[in-house]
Amino acid sequence: MSSNDAIAALRAAGSALGDVDVSGWDQAALNDKLAELSDALCELDAQVSRVADAVRARGFRVAEPVAA
Repeated sequence: MSSNDAIAALRAAGSALGDVDVSGWDQAALNDKLAELSDALCELDAQVSRVADAVRARGFRVAEPVAA
């Protein structure tokens, strides 16, 4: 995957997460999907951490954007 494709994929994943709003899920739906949701969130966390660690291992900093 090219660097441009990788960054586009990461942005798409972030955008997809922005569309998730569990506050609109009723209690039963959240309860039914909790294990699946937890698995997905843990996988995302692991992959984001892996990429960030690889960037840091190359001597670069992963900086948070400054709010305007």
